[in-house]
Amino acid sequence: MVWVLISSIVVAVVGFGAGYWLRQLVNKKASDSAELQAKRVLEEAARRAETVGKQAELSAKEQLVALRQEFEEKTKERRTELGQLEKRLHQREELLDRKLDQLDRKEKDLGERDKQFANREQQLKVKDEQLGALIAQEKEQLKTITGLAAEDAKQLLLSRIEQDCRSEAGQVIKRVDEETRRDAQMLSKRILTETMQRMAAEFTVESTTAVIHLPNEDMKGRIIGREGRNIKAFEMATGVDLIVDDTPDVVTLSSFDTVRREIARQSLEKLMGDGRIHPARIEEIVEKVRKEFQQHLEQEGEKTMQELGSQNVNRELIKLMGRLRYRTSYGQNVLVHSKETGYLCGMIAAELGLDQRLARRCGLLHDIGKAVSHEVEGPHAIIGGELAKKYGESPEVVHAIEAHHEDVAPTTLYAVLTIIADSISGSRPGARGDTLENYIKRLHALEAICDSFQGVEKAYAIQAGREVRVIVQPERVTDLEAISLSREIKRKVEGSIEFPGQIKITVIRETRSIEYAR
Repeated sequence: MVWVLISSIVVAVVGFGAGYWLRQLVNKKASDSAELQAKRVLEEAARRAETVGKQAELSAKEQLVALRQEFEEKTKERRTELGQLEKRLHQREELLDRKLDQLDRKEKDLGERDKQFANREQQLKVKDEQLGALIAQEKEQLKTITGLAAEDAKQLLLSRIEQDCRSEAGQVIKRVDEETRRDAQMLSKRILTETMQRMAAEFTVESTTAVIHLPNEDMKGRIIGREGRNIKAFEMATGVDLIVDDTPDVVTLSSFDTVRREIARQSLEKLMGDGRIHPARIEEIVEKVRKEFQQHLEQEGEKTMQELGSQNVNRELIKLMGRLRYRTSYGQNVLVHSKETGYLCGMIAAELGLDQRLARRCGLLHDIGKAVSHEVEGPHAIIGGELAKKYGESPEVVHAIEAHHEDVAPTTLYAVLTIIADSISGSRPGARGDTLENYIKRLHALEAICDSFQGVEKAYAIQAGREVRVIVQPERVTDLEAISLSREIKRKVEGSIEFPGQIKITVIRETRSIEYAR
């Protein structure tokens, strides 16, 4: 048992020793492996640190090189700038040196000139004294020769100088006046020519009759009616002559009043279309057409006002403007003439820098009196002015209407523009149903009438026959005889020729004294 116990103990001791030895051996191997691993890590870290250090050293060298290049470039640019500045400073120094040299030379020249001026001043002083002595001597001689005192001689000299200056001033004024007139004529001709070219319209001559075509020949009998009662009723209702002749399928309406003629034409066409023609029906249709026609006239007036941009026009004036659509003057439609006159006034006003809207209004309304001139006594210009004043038009428009035929003396530019535009529109050849041949014949006849009087040197028809200027011989016709001559010419013109509007007769008598200096 003891041996067994001892053996067990020995075995246990041996086992414990063997385990301890094995544990130590294992620990030693693990320690050696960790040491080797740590050494390898340190060596790897050392290699990496060396690599990083080399890379950092290279990067630092590269940055140093870049900084050095940048510094050298900046230094080079700075040196270049400094060189340029130095060069400019050097140039300025040279320029200043040259200017200083020039100033020195100028100072020397000025010094020499001052000396010369001083010498000349001394010489002039001496000459002035000599001149004073000569003048005094000459005055004494003049006094001895002429017997005039110095003051009298001075006054005589001044009066002669004044006369010479007035003569020269008169010549200058005359030359300037002639140049101004020439330029004004050229400018006015240019303005009027451009305006007339921009506003060129054709006029048609309206007759005093209207032809109505019938659907068949039997319609004539129905229009005449039993014992002519239909045609009599029609003429009584319309105030128009209805002419039925042998012309097939045609009847004629005749009247100087174009408004009545137009109402009659529309009424007859409605009666023929309706087929019922008898006195009661005729009166009914004529009255209906007359009311519709009044609306039509108002529409025509409104359309005209819109075309020319005229606003706030009284309703009665608009109706009267529409009536001008069926009013003619020497074959010229008055509404078309009024519109053209308005456009011409506006164009000329634009050239002169005036109010175009006001000028167009003056031109458009200038013949408004013709709408009622056959109903009211007096010139249509005065009638039109009264109508415009009655219906609230401005004083400028009223005056332009009254003065457009110079029944009233024009006192504003708009009145003068209206006169000019009216003359352009209505008095040029062909505007008022007048052929060029008849127009020229009338001008020649007008001049021939004036030339037929004794003492007349020459007569000129101007402004398209609206004015004639008669130049008389001053030695044969006195001023009082010139007044009487204008009246005699007026009476002969009124009794010999027919003309539109009015003709202004101007008798000119003047005396000229001409001398030639050689």
